[in-house]
Amino acid sequence: MSTFDKRGEDFEKIFAHDAELQFKATARRNRLLGLWAAELLGLTGDAAAEYAQEIVKVDLQEVGDEDVFRKLRADFDAKGVAQSDHQIRRAMDEYLAEAVRQVKAEG
Repeated sequence: MSTFDKRGEDFEKIFAHDAELQFKATARRNRLLGLWAAELLGLTGDAAAEYAQEIVKVDLQEVGDEDVFRKLRADFDAKGVAQSDHQIRRAMDEYLAEAVRQVKAEG
């Protein structure tokens, strides 16, 4: 294998590893976000865990975070939970940062 081929293979491995970490962090963020939202919606126990799992699944519908945002916005509006768009997006950012810390800590 030439040096060029080896270098290309190394970059592919790094890219795949980074993509896997990003996927794990996003899924973790969605679970944390779902638990946060569940609390605001008055859900506890198994219902809260199921709601958090539902948020994880919603994010697989399309690329990006808008599917998650729309789900949260609709659920908050349906239950009369006072959360602005800014508050929801801020929570999404904060929980992503926390999820990245957790995933990195796990190695």
